[in-house]
Amino acid sequence: MQVKKKSMTAQERMEALLNYNKPDRVPLGNQSQSHGFNTKNLGYTPAEAYDDPERSFHSYLKTSEQYGWDQILQVYFLTVLGTLDFGGEVRLPKGEYEGAALITVSYPVKTEKDIENLRIPDPKTSGLIPKAMQFAECQEAHGLSPGFFSRSPFVMAANICGLDLFLKWTIKKPELCKHLIKMSMDHIFNVLSYWIERFGPDKVLVWMSSPIESNQLISPKLFEKLALPSHVEYHERLKSLGITQFALHICGDQNLNLPYLSEASPWRHPSVLSFGHEVDIGVAAKYFPEDIIYGNINPVAFLMETPQQIYELCKEAIEKGKKAPGGFILSTGCEISPSTPPEKLHAMTKAVNDFGWYN
Repeated sequence: MQVKKKSMTAQERMEALLNYNKPDRVPLGNQSQSHGFNTKNLGYTPAEAYDDPERSFHSYLKTSEQYGWDQILQVYFLTVLGTLDFGGEVRLPKGEYEGAALITVSYPVKTEKDIENLRIPDPKTSGLIPKAMQFAECQEAHGLSPGFFSRSPFVMAANICGLDLFLKWTIKKPELCKHLIKMSMDHIFNVLSYWIERFGPDKVLVWMSSPIESNQLISPKLFEKLALPSHVEYHERLKSLGITQFALHICGDQNLNLPYLSEASPWRHPSVLSFGHEVDIGVAAKYFPEDIIYGNINPVAFLMETPQQIYELCKEAIEKGKKAPGGFILSTGCEISPSTPPEKLHAMTKAVNDFGWYN
């Protein structure tokens, strides 16, 4: 690997992309929720990092430095939570192989009657909001954009009652789903207003993910009917608040949803659109030519494939991504396992340095 002299910082690369200019090379991103790997890399357990925002942020900085990741799009693993914030119970991961941020123990809504007693959470003290604020303050102190991370209102609504019950209600009682989506939307923006009050609208980076909207779980027609309207409202509210930095992780196989998202395209351009390995980078770039494509190496490959195979996957992604009209950032398609061998992540760094330069 021959590393060329860097002519831009990570911040300068992002500024170039946001102005539709080519950076010196393809930026190398760390999928925003890779806290488990970051913290294990520094000798901590994932649970320790999820419970300690300053330790989590320190782990992110040091791991980014080690692997040459550009320090972009990193947020505390969830600012607002449908389960915990609304009165459910969760636990931190245990043992060597649990890398998920939180594991649900019980949902706040188990029956229709429970919805009657549901109340909007406190926007400053509920759930993990105080810890997420600590992480955002660490970002600000290091000259990074303070991050605010939510699931989409559709996904948060499902997190309030559990996926099985929510999907049943989408068919039998969609009015209940709409009610939960509205409560989720209101909670998200109550907390976001707290972030804006603390940091200012021009500083906050809003990062949303939508895993339950995958076509592996719902049809494109259901997406159009129940999920898409909340995306449109979400961005109407963002614009009214003056938010200018937005990223969306379009999680899983959402190929059948892309035409609807592309037609609506409610976010400001350019935004950063992140994709899993199920969506081809060239396809994503075709649907969203005004936005920055982010992704999309399968995180499972880092456990199952050799470093050379990872290197080739990254090379292919870079070659496609460099053709994206709105720009491209190489990253994994979702969170990497805490057990990922370091050599395989170095394969990503090598691929960017070998093939990512524009000049």
